[in-house]
Amino acid sequence: MNTENLEYLKKNLLNLGFGEKVNDEMEKLIRAKVPEFNLTAEQTYNNKKVDYTLHFKAGEQNDMYFFNRYEATLKNEADPTKDRAQTLYINRGHGITAKEAFNLLEGRSVEKKLYNKENEPYTAWLKLDFKEKDDYGNHMLNKFSEGYGYNLEKTLAQYPIKELNNNQQKEELMRSLRKGNAQQVIIEKDGHAQKYYLVAEPQYKQINIYDSQMKSVKRESLRLDNSNEQSQSKKQSQKNGQEESSRKQSRKQPVH
Repeated sequence: MNTENLEYLKKNLLNLGFGEKVNDEMEKLIRAKVPEFNLTAEQTYNNKKVDYTLHFKAGEQNDMYFFNRYEATLKNEADPTKDRAQTLYINRGHGITAKEAFNLLEGRSVEKKLYNKENEPYTAWLKLDFKEKDDYGNHMLNKFSEGYGYNLEKTLAQYPIKELNNNQQKEELMRSLRKGNAQQVIIEKDGHAQKYYLVAEPQYKQINIYDSQMKSVKRESLRLDNSNEQSQSKKQSQKNGQEESSRKQSRKQPVH
């Protein structure tokens, strides 16, 4: 048995969020030189269950095993016909993590480093299209690369988010959103601080905002520009009123 290969696989599983739960069974099957096998795992996020099937296959020389893909299924306990499933591929030990797969199946976007046909790396946001599937039954995967023009940092700066005032908290917020999480923040508006959840929405070059019950909130009501526009509008209205009053006073004065 190739122990170096085994340790490499264990490290990949750990980095991809599967922990060490399947290590013993994987090692047992590799020692037995089973040419191809599947392992199952289960995770729960926000009280929602995800089942995983991990695929392993021996190389041509049989002493090297590869973990190149897995299936993730987001279970719908109330209606199993509404389960959502997707096959995710691993490239050089890198790919969509277990939690990121959950986020994608929930309908959120995830930012990842990918490789083009020339094996050159690039960064893109990924989002599943639940209205269309490929020939293998997978949901089509929409990609929004850097050229698409979505700037998460500038988008966040449009809102009075407390965490943006601290560099470390800002980085943690952006890192979490890039992983596809619904991240809790505090938004300070009109002297009031309130908790909200943010979700990156690169397709529409926005962020989605939800209240504590995960109900959608209108972005416009919390945007800094909206506050500034209202302030400017109020100032302009006051200025126009003063000018109109001045003109009326001028008309009332007798002409000499």
